[in-house]
Amino acid sequence: MNLYQVLFELIDMRSFSNLWYWIMLAVMWSSASHWVLGIPFDVISRARRQGGPQQDDLETLVRINTGRLLDIVQTAGVWVVAVLCFMLSALLVLAVYYKIEFAQAVLFLLVPMSILSLLSLRTARLIVAGENEGQALHRRLVRHRITTQALGMMSIFVTSMFGMYVNLYVGVLG
Repeated sequence: MNLYQVLFELIDMRSFSNLWYWIMLAVMWSSASHWVLGIPFDVISRARRQGGPQQDDLETLVRINTGRLLDIVQTAGVWVVAVLCFMLSALLVLAVYYKIEFAQAVLFLLVPMSILSLLSLRTARLIVAGENEGQALHRRLVRHRITTQALGMMSIFVTSMFGMYVNLYVGVLG
């Protein structure tokens, strides 16, 4: 048995039947909904309940993280978008035209996260534009978290439906 065969037996390239893929999908969306713009949700909740120093910490974290995000977009945004579009286009061709299951699985991970990145950028811009303190900040962050959770639920549902289809289709043919 050569190294190539050992690796492909160890790492099952049939992604939708692999338990690790589904664990990674769940962890990815759980983390995305817990870390709202890079801020743990418990910090947001504590600032809403207690105010004072916790609110100051939240506003500082939001200012730092939104500043970082907007600075990255301003300095390297075109390159990031170009690389992402290239990767998504290549994955789309591999997934749809060549029907490579691994590319399909990665596409089901990256497309919703790309949408989430755009939503995060929009939220950061709204915060910088004036919703950067008090109740307006809390509302914006909670709204972003709810949107993230809704996107995650839709993503998991669509991915699971497609994964079941692929598993049944491959199960019948293979």
